[in-house]
Amino acid sequence: MRTIQNGFSATSLALLCLAGAHAQTYPSRPIKMNVTTLPGGAPDITARVVSQKLSEALGQQVVVENRPGSNGNIAVEATVKAAPDGHTLMVCAESQLVINPHLYKQLPFDALKDLVVIATLVSNEFVLTINPALPVKNFKEFIAFSRISNPTLNYASAGNGSQHHLTMEMFKSRAGLKLLHVPYKGGTAAATATVSGEVAAVFAGSSSAPQIRAGRLRALAVASATRSKTFPELPTIAEFYPGFSNSIWLAMCGPAALPEPIVTRLRTEVNKLLAQPDTRERFSNAGALEPFITTPDQLAALIKSEYAKYGKVVKDIGATMD
Repeated sequence: MRTIQNGFSATSLALLCLAGAHAQTYPSRPIKMNVTTLPGGAPDITARVVSQKLSEALGQQVVVENRPGSNGNIAVEATVKAAPDGHTLMVCAESQLVINPHLYKQLPFDALKDLVVIATLVSNEFVLTINPALPVKNFKEFIAFSRISNPTLNYASAGNGSQHHLTMEMFKSRAGLKLLHVPYKGGTAAATATVSGEVAAVFAGSSSAPQIRAGRLRALAVASATRSKTFPELPTIAEFYPGFSNSIWLAMCGPAALPEPIVTRLRTEVNKLLAQPDTRERFSNAGALEPFITTPDQLAALIKSEYAKYGKVVKDIGATMD
């Protein structure tokens, strides 16, 4: 086979040229953006803000399609099986990338190999919240009450193996608490169950800020490393248990074979829209979300560290999914 002076084969050069040509005409039709949750949660809020801004930037409609279920695996499978031409994307949470691989032993895909993570989108802090009927007013009182409660208090999560679940398990271990886990189908359902009194507590995403402000949930502390911009009056859990920190981040992903010129264009457009003041305002108003911009190297390091962290948590609590 004839080679070019720089070491590329003629075939490789032709493929690069073809990818460049695709990027120049991209997008040629509406783009579908798969979302791992039902409407109302942080991934859905993020997708709807980003899709509108991205539609304007690319000149093609970006349509949000909710595909909830199986900790996001349904949306991932639909994405990895799509043609790698940039017309099928998804908003993925870190759980699909760094938690599910430890939980599920027989997935029909390898998320870290079959997806390309194009760009980070937002970060979303966890807030420890309780039903207001619980006879506690602050974090210290919750710890004390949890230890003497009979029956044992229960807590909601967005599902077995979800970030909500694992964050509470990390917290339980650190604080020496016994709380019973009740999984729901998504963070919105978990928060609603806490509001109704079906369960006592939940690590709610900051998309539950309206319910907290309305008094339907009582916020006790945040799981982030620093105090919340949304709820600056709340302590961090790290103020009581040094080093404790956990939060959510969301990213835009696509099929792994997505041509690099399309990946680069999407990353560039996403970072531009995230930097716009009105985008920040919309995220804040819709769900107390924060735009989260990273470089490719920072993103790679983040995935590596989170993969190791959650792998240890899953092993420690013995969690597994079929």
